[in-house]
Amino acid sequence: MGLPDKIANTVQILKGRAKEAAGKISNDPGLTIEGKLERGTGHIKQAGEKMKDAGRHLFRR
Repeated sequence: MGLPDKIANTVQILKGRAKEAAGKISNDPGLTIEGKLERGTGHIKQAGEKMKDAGRHLFRR
């Protein structure tokens, strides 16, 4: 996984956590849901990058 991709995915996860917390504090269910979706998207992207890395290691000669 490239470092820029790893950083971008981690930032997206952290932004999602922040939005989720802000939504809970402000009692805004829409912001809470938006944060959860953003955090989930970051986790999915991170998993995809890990799968690509595993494939590269598997087929490396």
